[in-house]
Amino acid sequence: MHKIIRPFLALLLGASLFSQPVLAQQADLGPTLNKIAESGNIYLAVREAAIPFSYVLEDKKTPAGYSWDICQRVAKAVEEKLGKPITIVPVIASTSGRMMMVKVGMADIECGSTTNTVGRQRQVAFSNTLFVSEIRIMVRANSGIKDAADLKDKKVVTTSGTSGERLVRQLAMQRNLPIRQMQGRSNFESMRMLERGEVDAFVSDDALLLEQRANSENPQAYVLLPRAMTSVEPYGLVIRNDDPEFKKLVDAVLVQLFKSGEIEKVYDKWFNQAIPKVTHPLNMPLSDLNKAAFANPNDKAGN
Repeated sequence: MHKIIRPFLALLLGASLFSQPVLAQQADLGPTLNKIAESGNIYLAVREAAIPFSYVLEDKKTPAGYSWDICQRVAKAVEEKLGKPITIVPVIASTSGRMMMVKVGMADIECGSTTNTVGRQRQVAFSNTLFVSEIRIMVRANSGIKDAADLKDKKVVTTSGTSGERLVRQLAMQRNLPIRQMQGRSNFESMRMLERGEVDAFVSDDALLLEQRANSENPQAYVLLPRAMTSVEPYGLVIRNDDPEFKKLVDAVLVQLFKSGEIEKVYDKWFNQAIPKVTHPLNMPLSDLNKAAFANPNDKAGN
């Protein structure tokens, strides 16, 4: 069982690691692997409630999720590279602070549901794409809303710090739609706002919307509008952007998962089977977008 530490504690730990005298390093390992070798720990950032990608179970100590499972494979590869055991230290990451945690050394990898964008690539690096999502709109089935144009004069919620915020603003400007945009602090809070009738629509990544719907009291009461707001939202593991050696190792793990077909088993486990903390399976078959991402590994940014 993992013992999860909070960001402020991670900052202290990270600062202490950086302040230690630098031992004789193997130049070819790069800064991240050298840091892990010296401390014996790999710090993996986990989200509290980004189901099914990265979340914490009811005991508040055990991380779980699709991205978390992939990060376990990376940690194993690090052990093999270093030739010694390492300890996995989970660190809670917030939506707004997840990339900064990697940038300043509080986490070695962020294992979540972070979209690879050109803007974010100025701060951090991304692994090969591990999941491709689309931004969708979820409404109550009896709302009468059939298309984005129907959001005129409606209240729309997005979770703070997500791609949906920007896209809703763009939609309102491009189509001259008066939309009242509201924010939830988490996907859970955003969904509760939709359930209570405080908003008319919830905009987020399709997988995250399906998870929230599956976990609601009446999943049939909510529908996703058929047209996506964006073509692709590629998710990747977040790593520091000045360490090509570590990125090479992480990408190699993903390529092996893709080529062996094991990634499809990991996917099925989290998107089509019963999983902890979710009332109903998401029932999200592997899409053509994800099949293409697995067949042609790359770290290209999305829209």
